[in-house]
Amino acid sequence: MLFYWFLKFVAIGPVAKLVFRPRVEGRENVPATGAAILASNHLAAADWIFMPLSLRRRVTFLAKAEYFTGRGVKGLLRRAFFTGAGQVPIDRSSATAAEGAIRTGLQMLRQGRLLGIYPEGTRSPDGRLYRGKTGVARMALETGVPVVPVAMTYAPRRIPFGRRLVRIGVRFGEPLDFSRYEGLAGDRYVERSITDEIMYEIMTLSGQEYVDVYGATVKRTMDATGASASDVVSRLQPPVDEAGDRAPDTLAG
Repeated sequence: MLFYWFLKFVAIGPVAKLVFRPRVEGRENVPATGAAILASNHLAAADWIFMPLSLRRRVTFLAKAEYFTGRGVKGLLRRAFFTGAGQVPIDRSSATAAEGAIRTGLQMLRQGRLLGIYPEGTRSPDGRLYRGKTGVARMALETGVPVVPVAMTYAPRRIPFGRRLVRIGVRFGEPLDFSRYEGLAGDRYVERSITDEIMYEIMTLSGQEYVDVYGATVKRTMDATGASASDVVSRLQPPVDEAGDRAPDTLAG
């Protein structure tokens, strides 16, 4: 616990803020106390650093177990860093593992924590926003906590002597209340509707183009075929008329 605050306010936070000057909007939309889900797009490995830095409260993320299983001194240091930085290990290798991840998330929320989630399940392969997985909806329904949509943005910024840095933006949207679906956890149609609503809000905040395909599917196909993300998406995405019906909106059903 102490290591987390040391990283945030002493070792990493001040330097990161000084160098990158992240612009934060909507911080007041994050509850000052109690549990909530922070559902964010996922563009870069730095997302989990700059989003928590914009808040005074601690944010807990569910991180892939590989970060915690290294051997030797390097593995020990990496495990200590991710643990201290508020990461909780989860196994993402199977459907059973995914259920375990949801249970871990539920436990964190029932402890009153802020839980950071990337509904896409992986970093975007090309900067677009990909289809969200329904685990975020399941956790929201089972706990009744609000979901705060978050958009990470990155833009080039000129600095003296012709150098460039990245201008980082963190936008927190208004909390989403899904109490109207109380008692419907496990209904896959309701969970898909909620997830699409969350993705719509993230899309609106970030300005990203939405792709109605899972990012992980695109990445696996890219690795197997060597094709670009655009080529893979053009083959996997539904026809235009069907995709229009499935694009996320606030009345998704």
